[in-house]
Amino acid sequence: MKCSHLGLLLLVYCFLHVVLTSGSPRNLPIMAFDEGYSHLFGDDNLVVLGDGKSVHLSLDERTGSGFVSQDIYLHGFFSASIKLPAEYTAGVVVAFYMSNGDMFEKNHDEIDFEFLGNIRGKYWRIQTNVYGNGSTSIGREERYNLWFDPSEDFHQYSVLWTDTQIIFYVDNVPIRELKRTESMGGDFPSKPMTLYATIWDGSDWATNGGKYRVNYKYAPYIAEFSDFVLHGCSVDPINHLAKCDKAQRSEAIPTGVTPVQRIKMESFRKKHMTYSYCYDRVRYKVHPPECVINPQEAERLRVFDPVTFGNGRRHHGKRHHRSRTSQAEAISI
Repeated sequence: MKCSHLGLLLLVYCFLHVVLTSGSPRNLPIMAFDEGYSHLFGDDNLVVLGDGKSVHLSLDERTGSGFVSQDIYLHGFFSASIKLPAEYTAGVVVAFYMSNGDMFEKNHDEIDFEFLGNIRGKYWRIQTNVYGNGSTSIGREERYNLWFDPSEDFHQYSVLWTDTQIIFYVDNVPIRELKRTESMGGDFPSKPMTLYATIWDGSDWATNGGKYRVNYKYAPYIAEFSDFVLHGCSVDPINHLAKCDKAQRSEAIPTGVTPVQRIKMESFRKKHMTYSYCYDRVRYKVHPPECVINPQEAERLRVFDPVTFGNGRRHHGKRHHRSRTSQAEAISI
């Protein structure tokens, strides 16, 4: 885009356009489902639509459903456009996440987007989590409300994973940035992982610590996925050696949080974050070493009832692993 000299306002607009769109995933190729993913579980509860680029995952009284990436990755940018079930969704959990639990059962890594259903009239909530080397006792969960109803339309959810940082995005707005620190040691995800998407019954913990459970009279609960982006360094499943090179890198991949994005991220976290592990004194007598404590943030989060997190219990329901051998526009928050 060429910025003309039509005045200060146009120049400012041009500058913001360049900043906001640089590093956007919108220029990355969108792949068909069968090009990058395979059916994981759920039999007929997974439906690939006619265009081959959209998938429905459903939860009913029989079972949930899920799919898995065909390749294993070490770092990259991973994204999907998701529309969540509507109405009463308490106890329903939709997960879009990376894990290597099928390869490293006792010391696996994980990077999670978890969507937690709610009672009628309340929106879904997002939970993110990062841990490595089997460090499930130090859950790095954060929880947020959203500035929109995620059941009304598709929204893009993305993860950037490098050897130094992990960034979660919603509609190209970064909502969380975790930088690798020496103090984290092996707790930072560093082994090859596979990408998963699942829908399942999390009644025991997901909504107010299990107070509200899945009501199957509203089933089937259907989550819709489209606009798949798998842009990472694929790894040989046998020897775990990377098969990528610099030629596979794209200028469309974000390299970090821009100054404008950081303003948006800080605004989002101030308005919409309802839980952070860094301030959980029930779980941690001493906060994890990578945490930077903000007294004002601590006071704001203190008002939220800890039971909405689930009393610190670690949940395992989303991991339906099997053995394996082998666009969004930046908004004003």
